[in-house]
Amino acid sequence: MNHLPSESLPHTRTFMGWPPAGSVWGRYTAAVRQDVAAIARVIAEYEPVVLLAGPGDEKGARKACGGAVEIARVPVDDLWLRDSGPTFVIGADGGPAGVDFHFNGWGGKQDHPRDGLVARRLLEAFGVPRIDAPLVAEGGSLETDGEGTLLVTESSLVNDNRNPGRSRDDIESTLKELLGVTAVIWLEGVRGEDITDCHVDALARFAGPGTVVLSAPPAGAAPDLWSRVHDQARTALENATDARGRSLEIVDLPEADPAGLGDRGEDFLACYANYYVTGGAVLLPRFGDRRADDRAAAILRDLHPGRDIRAVEINTLAEGGGGIHCATQQQPAP
Repeated sequence: MNHLPSESLPHTRTFMGWPPAGSVWGRYTAAVRQDVAAIARVIAEYEPVVLLAGPGDEKGARKACGGAVEIARVPVDDLWLRDSGPTFVIGADGGPAGVDFHFNGWGGKQDHPRDGLVARRLLEAFGVPRIDAPLVAEGGSLETDGEGTLLVTESSLVNDNRNPGRSRDDIESTLKELLGVTAVIWLEGVRGEDITDCHVDALARFAGPGTVVLSAPPAGAAPDLWSRVHDQARTALENATDARGRSLEIVDLPEADPAGLGDRGEDFLACYANYYVTGGAVLLPRFGDRRADDRAAAILRDLHPGRDIRAVEINTLAEGGGGIHCATQQQPAP
């Protein structure tokens, strides 16, 4: 049976993507490339990084990221490797395999012809067996404790823009078979309010077995749609047990206060829960709300003892509605 390991376990490498000229980033392409390069350089201090870049983009990517980052000629439409890339599992033989969830632009919201082939091409380039998933999903919609428990949002999976006509029970059964999990905790999420239909990796994350970090509205925030999403997630988590029968400890991770961020667009993701765990560090965003930035770093330091806490400024990337976790995809070490 396949096994989906915890992100906190050792990685063989981290994959990222280099947004090409003419992408949806338009005039912000140079700025978002700077964010990607900054993330890649920090991760490369702890583990190998492979940056996917299309023909003609390799030289610029190499110059921006430095010699510690490997450049692989795999064409991409955008930088969101968590979603377009394969979800790596450890197979029954103890070796790696990659699940191709057939990325379709988050339910057809954007046209991503090259990203739809990224999982297959990446796995071919690195000689990793491919598992052809019989459903559509993105890596950002899947969060595991590595001990058989999966966290997902119903809005991003039980959705006709990805899996028309399929029931929640059907999708759950398929996920269990593909990923080797035995318990799936469903959070309601919300459809149509962001491009991902509310991915779990910007809402709730496992900080360890039995411990879930929950993204929470900043203190004093007025109730809105997203606070209701958070409230529903908290209730579901409070009533859930994991694959080992444990109740869950829930740790709030307050978001940055929009009032302290300056002039930001409506898609700006001021969320610290979209952090990334490498072998020796936790990478989280720094938004400029100093109190919130410091608080998030302190919470994650307590939850990940022994790892460096590395804050990276990603303001352009966050304007695209994503974060550091969205821009990375780990290949677990066998």
